[in-house]
Amino acid sequence: MIRVVNLHKRFGANHVLRGANLHVRRGKTRVILGLSGSGKTVLMKHVIGLLKPDSGEIFVDGEDITKYDEHQMVKLRNIFGMVFQHAALFDSMSVSDNVAFPLVEHTRLSKKEIQKRVDAKLELFDLAGTQKLFPSELSGGMRKRVGLARAVILDPPCILYDEPTTGLDPIMTENVDQMIKDAAERLKVTSLVISHDVGSALNIGDDIAVINDGEIVEDCAPQEIKHSKHPFVQKFIGTWFGKQ
Repeated sequence: MIRVVNLHKRFGANHVLRGANLHVRRGKTRVILGLSGSGKTVLMKHVIGLLKPDSGEIFVDGEDITKYDEHQMVKLRNIFGMVFQHAALFDSMSVSDNVAFPLVEHTRLSKKEIQKRVDAKLELFDLAGTQKLFPSELSGGMRKRVGLARAVILDPPCILYDEPTTGLDPIMTENVDQMIKDAAERLKVTSLVISHDVGSALNIGDDIAVINDGEIVEDCAPQEIKHSKHPFVQKFIGTWFGKQ
């Protein structure tokens, strides 16, 4: 569904992406592993058209989006649903209004139809009965699921997750991992996850890419990553495997 070819991006003297190459298979979950500052977030921003590369190509459904104008970019972004690190819910809005927000902004559906779709998505993620609650009344895991329900309310074919397990305890991490797997299975979507959590990546990923200093230095199936010969990958994953 997504193919990134030889992508370069500088911010002044900082050469963030240095010929990054990546593919995301349709209907699969691709995890991009890397340290903070390695370029993974910048790479994701290019995929959804928030940044333009200095050089290179990005194909989404076979079209090079680096040639898109702003009008085309707006349409492109409807392909993606975004789940943010801390859910990014509107504190002053109820759960129902948070999930409904994209429908209110981007469609002309009636209030009744909007509520019907919101209720269906909330039920899909085991959130039935939470419509009138506010984010402050929800647990961390519930906020994550509300954020996911909002991300998929427009039925996008691809969901992007920005560091979904950062700062979470092991039990909550396992819950979020299951949420991502459930979404992929129930909605048949393509998923792109950026993370520095090796355990989570191995749990949810169909394909794993490791980015270091702006380059993809490893690209493999989860069960193959511990056999990587690349020095950075060995160091990056070594601590995690040492705990097992």
